[in-house]
Amino acid sequence: MIQGLLDLLFSPQCVICGETRGDGTGDGICHTCRSQIGYITSPLCHRCGLPFIPESGIDHFCQDCLQSSLFFVIARALGRYEGGLKEAITRFKYQEKITLGEHLGRIMVQGMYPGLSFSLYHVLMPVPLHPKRLRERGFNQAAVLASQLSRRYRIPLDLFSLRRIRPTESQIHLGFHERRKNVKGAFTLKDAEKVQRKNILVIDDVYTSGATVNECAKVLMKAGAARVDVLTLARAV
Repeated sequence: MIQGLLDLLFSPQCVICGETRGDGTGDGICHTCRSQIGYITSPLCHRCGLPFIPESGIDHFCQDCLQSSLFFVIARALGRYEGGLKEAITRFKYQEKITLGEHLGRIMVQGMYPGLSFSLYHVLMPVPLHPKRLRERGFNQAAVLASQLSRRYRIPLDLFSLRRIRPTESQIHLGFHERRKNVKGAFTLKDAEKVQRKNILVIDDVYTSGATVNECAKVLMKAGAARVDVLTLARAV
């Protein structure tokens, strides 16, 4: 009732399109923008979550997962990295729209992720930024998203154990193999005892080739983690 009264008095606007929201959802995004998100559902790859076309049939492994060595068990994403969702993520990361990231995190909380159960995990770990990049940007976008998931599902959030010790160049214009080479050896773990025998969910904003999250999973599994899965806001298709 209080939220409805505030909406009536202040005419809240959608954080993506700027139009009056008035939908009472509390996530800051209007029905129109939410409906334009390309939510990822089955059929998809059992392992990496790649959605298949046509959008009918059963889940199965994609060609890359059959041929690649992966250290995470499954990876899932809310929606396709395109349209309004892509624009929102870009504004969040590069225009320092932290509030927008919090709203995107709330939508991420509402998602359905086939094969992923939040009750399984002992800890959430956002993909870390290198200290230099963190100083430049002022925040870690993965940590902003992870904080919403941690609050909703009451899973401890570990912001400091996983560290990026080597600065890497932007992955945007790199190919599959170049991406893996770019992040190789870029991460380390501060205290291996914190992850031993733990089920860990790694959080990031976008899954493209999976090179970054797989390198994180590699470090965690070699330190004794029981299982590592991956959850991202968006997935490049």
